[in-house]
Amino acid sequence: MTQQEFNDPLWRTILSGAQMLFVAFGALVLMPLITGLDPNVALFTAGLGTLLFQIVTGRQVPVFLASSFAFITPIILAKGQFGLAATMGGVMAAGFVYTFLGLAVKIKGTGFIDRLLPPVVIGPVIISIGLAMAPIAANMAMGKSGDGVQLIPYQTAMLISMPALLTTLIVAVFGKGIFRLVPIISGVLVGFALSFYFGVVDTKKIADAAWLALPHFTAPEFNWQAILFIVPVALAPAIEHIGGVIAVGSVTGRDYLKKPGLHRTLFGDGIATTAAGLFGGPPNTTYAEVTGAVMLTKNYNPQIMIWASFFAITLAFIGKFGALLQSIPVPV
Repeated sequence: MTQQEFNDPLWRTILSGAQMLFVAFGALVLMPLITGLDPNVALFTAGLGTLLFQIVTGRQVPVFLASSFAFITPIILAKGQFGLAATMGGVMAAGFVYTFLGLAVKIKGTGFIDRLLPPVVIGPVIISIGLAMAPIAANMAMGKSGDGVQLIPYQTAMLISMPALLTTLIVAVFGKGIFRLVPIISGVLVGFALSFYFGVVDTKKIADAAWLALPHFTAPEFNWQAILFIVPVALAPAIEHIGGVIAVGSVTGRDYLKKPGLHRTLFGDGIATTAAGLFGGPPNTTYAEVTGAVMLTKNYNPQIMIWASFFAITLAFIGKFGALLQSIPVPV
């Protein structure tokens, strides 16, 4: 795929980039908010990771990389046991796993992945990751921190979390067009509005925040225990990555496993995740929501993902925006 195949005017490409970020935004910032990471750093590393991915793959695959939900539980547990810096060292190591898989695919072919990680192994791993997140989500819906400390009165928390959850489900099931792709952000908006009504939003932090500010970057430390704790989780998102690349290929009519090649997409994802750990952000992965948006808009130009990454990086340096995100209460 060459850039000459796309003849859209620049303004439309830029607008499409903003649209793609909007579609990815809910999940992108929700993951760091759940794990206690800085959402501004997540925006920065999502933008940087997408740029690196597009460079590695020669701007041929229209995907946007952002926060991976598969790592929520390991990051929460690793932060509590080893600290944030050591956890980021584990994230970098997870990125190295992706790059290793990319090199292995280059040498041995795509069948290597099927033999190493058959569906009968990956399925239970993905299910266990989801089940491990359930107690954390339940605690937060009831106004507690992930480890069970009550932060907001139970009744108030339920009056916020249940309508937010219901909105998310309704939009996901009954939404039309592009709106069906943003159930998370829809639920967050309803939950935040209710939180503001019940007086549990700390607006002082938003008022005190600077308009322009550096994200709270964290340098990694390398702790073998933290690395061994996080790295095994990287295997399931690696399969998710393959599924994402196949899915976007079915939308655009291209076989990205052959060109630019699965080895390059895995390597690009690995570089993106390693860079995320270097700055203190969450691991990156492809987003099905963005693939859905590509299908709806029929805009297959990878350049729109580059513009989406520019918008994400720009938002990362707006201090008030980060303060607004961090003011979202736990029930939401």
